[in-house]
Amino acid sequence: MPHARNRNPSPIPEVTWDTGLKEMNETWKGAIACLGVAVFFVMTIGIIYWQVVDQPNKNWILRGTFSGLIWERRTQSLVIQTLTEDKTYVEIDVGNAGNPDIEVPFVRNLCWLNKTEFCYTWDSLAEVKISLEVNEETETECYSMTWAPVHCHVELKDCFSMANVSWYGGASVRGQTWPINDQNATMQPFVVSDLKDNPSGYGSVLERYFLGSSGVAVLVSPDVPVQLGVDSRQQFCLQSLPSMERLPLQYTVCVAHNVKAAHQEAMRHLSQHGRELPNMRMLGLPFWRLLSNVDSGQKLERELRIFSNRLRRHQLGEGVISLNEHSTTLLSDVDHEYLNRKRGMTKRLTRDLPLVKLLNISITLSPFLGVDTAQFHTSLSDGTQGYWLSLPSAPRGQLIPVMSHWQGRFCVKLNITNPGAVSWFLDRVGSLQAHLGMEYIVLEGGEGNLFEEQALRPPQALGGDKYISLLADVAASIGNSTIMTAGTRSSHRPLFVRMTRLQSDWGPMGLKGIIPSLLHHTLLGYNFLIPDAVGGSLSGELVTDEELFIRWLEIVAFLPVINFHTPPWVCGEERVLNLTQTYIAKHRREVVPLIERFAEEWRLTGNPVYRPTWWLSPGDAATFAIDDQFLIGDEVLVAPVVEKGAVRRDIYLPDGGFQWQDSQNARVFDGGTFLQDYPVALEEVAVFLRRS
Repeated sequence: MPHARNRNPSPIPEVTWDTGLKEMNETWKGAIACLGVAVFFVMTIGIIYWQVVDQPNKNWILRGTFSGLIWERRTQSLVIQTLTEDKTYVEIDVGNAGNPDIEVPFVRNLCWLNKTEFCYTWDSLAEVKISLEVNEETETECYSMTWAPVHCHVELKDCFSMANVSWYGGASVRGQTWPINDQNATMQPFVVSDLKDNPSGYGSVLERYFLGSSGVAVLVSPDVPVQLGVDSRQQFCLQSLPSMERLPLQYTVCVAHNVKAAHQEAMRHLSQHGRELPNMRMLGLPFWRLLSNVDSGQKLERELRIFSNRLRRHQLGEGVISLNEHSTTLLSDVDHEYLNRKRGMTKRLTRDLPLVKLLNISITLSPFLGVDTAQFHTSLSDGTQGYWLSLPSAPRGQLIPVMSHWQGRFCVKLNITNPGAVSWFLDRVGSLQAHLGMEYIVLEGGEGNLFEEQALRPPQALGGDKYISLLADVAASIGNSTIMTAGTRSSHRPLFVRMTRLQSDWGPMGLKGIIPSLLHHTLLGYNFLIPDAVGGSLSGELVTDEELFIRWLEIVAFLPVINFHTPPWVCGEERVLNLTQTYIAKHRREVVPLIERFAEEWRLTGNPVYRPTWWLSPGDAATFAIDDQFLIGDEVLVAPVVEKGAVRRDIYLPDGGFQWQDSQNARVFDGGTFLQDYPVALEEVAVFLRRS
């Protein structure tokens, strides 16, 4: 068969030929294998080189007209820079979302809509959506960030670097600093708390707003629970709350050409309501706190008479005598109606009548009611227990009021979401006003969350610090002479806010804390504030340090209201009394008109009445950390002494193309001048007036 013919006549045995062919195949196979290994090795080196060397460390995610959002691959950070990359506005460390040991490329956009949106799924744990809005009119660009967990109980955490950026805003803290870079705060709910009960917490004014000196503003969503932690000189971090509800982390970052422009853009975002002015007549009235330990209304009236006569005898002028809540209760139990029934009495006889309706008095109220009072027991019997913060005993069971402590008593707290409860409270306030004939009310006790403090789930309408915001609405309905002890989302209301009480010393929790606290309040929109009493009132003791009293008085004489805890005659020196008279008169004559003028500007534009030094030179880095001088509007610079025993201090005059004149000696200096060891006597304050 043809196929059986011998095709190989060679004498070499076939088996030998087969063996040689196999050996040759193995050689080629080895060569090919070596070549494959070499190719694989080269490819591996190439990939490593591409990842480590050749692949760009930065990836542009979004670009605006002058700024852009960059993904920093190695640091796992989002960075907002100018398009020319010559200025960094903010660096946000987002490596805490997911596994920080896994490098995430973060360059693939899943939105595919336009060039102003970016979407990405991060490590199968969270989805991020970023949108860019450009405002050509204000020359600002805002990046809205939303991180949404894919699974339950995922914590999302973004940290904002403090490197080369001075940060302001956020919340009041014990020992306020300006900027906040030197603060330390453990991660905790970002809500208003009572600093007296929680010294390491946040209060008394709080807004979800941070401002950076590089021209960046961070606005945190007001409706989503969030935590805040601050690491001194390192970063501040926003963190979501892990829950079954998969709570997002939402905030907006706006950038502008300088810090002032960024703040003005932020105010446009925050000011959703028209701003209203409080009772401006209060500015010219010093507040005098009546310290009393009496146990009856009659004794309290006698002390009121003695105290008011002493103020008059020392020629301290018209003012307001402040009563605490205990004294308010005592006074409200006294019958003052006979004052109205005896209007025809002679002057001699009226001298023996109570002075309550003849004096300016401020009373103090709170939303708490003692469980031992008749009103509370009546509410339990008439079915109005819903007037108090309560929880049902079962899914549809009877409401049980939540107990709490207030001023050493077991109390319940007003349910501010119940219209009937609010009407009852307002009727009570109206009756007191008619009974006592007073105008000024201090409303305290709104801080904190009664439910969360007792590990109870709050109603949705009262989560976080919504209570204090709702209480501000009630305070505004009482009148524009109402004073709150805390504020959040209420700076547009016609109310005064009382600053946190300070220690009677020269430290950052005492005298040195006044100006940082002032700048913090006004940056957040709370311009009409009542500073802590001259000399400090946290301890409740009278101040005997004459120098501390004088330097404290010199600062608050330039603030909206002068407040006293220690009467000036306690110091014993005649010059203390004379200086008190002088600065009260100076406040009325010179400071109040300035405040009124710039208060109108605040109402129209949102620009603060009291301004940091950088306001007039927002590009001058020398002004970013100045915490011991301030501006009233654009016209007056105040530089008090805050060091014990000092009669000289350093002063920086901001540069804005104008000059400054010393109000004491008429000397004129150019803007941008640094005055070293400038003389400021004990009885003086360094005040400079702007000259065009």
